[in-house]
Amino acid sequence: MSDVEETAVEVRELKEPREPREIEVKPIEKLEEEGDIAADYLEGLLDIADLDGDIDIDVENNRASVAIVGGKLEHLVGRDGQVLDALQELTRLAVQSSTGDRSRLMLDIGGYRDGRRSELKNLAEEKAAEAKASGAPIKLAPMNAFERKIVHDRIQELGLSSESEGEDPNRFVVVYPS
Repeated sequence: MSDVEETAVEVRELKEPREPREIEVKPIEKLEEEGDIAADYLEGLLDIADLDGDIDIDVENNRASVAIVGGKLEHLVGRDGQVLDALQELTRLAVQSSTGDRSRLMLDIGGYRDGRRSELKNLAEEKAAEAKASGAPIKLAPMNAFERKIVHDRIQELGLSSESEGEDPNRFVVVYPS
């Protein structure tokens, strides 16, 4: 006979509201400097790979934005933007090693991100309509942080709510009916 005592335990998952992350607002001069450093880094990469492309630098939404345009650049985007995401991270690291500060720089190549932004807004509208019609939450396919943000923003504009669930790289958006 065992001397183990059984005890009933109630387990509940608590959903605590997330604290909004504070985003450091950098002076425009710092963001322009990040763009210049990124452009120099990317020009070096293009030269090494013997690729043609023009580099445009801008500042949008409190972040440096760098775009490579022209030439045959599809292979720098890769399947589902995977190569683009990797190049963006390498460029951010180059900027960070030069400035000592973390960078939120966005990189676009051949207009991929602009096209993807439009696709994701349309997807968000379709899934919002589906959630409203069914009255049930709708789970989307896994997406990177850039893509999830676009979907969350559009869902909010449509008056619905959404949350990200899961762990990267399988993190996905859930759209709620209200």
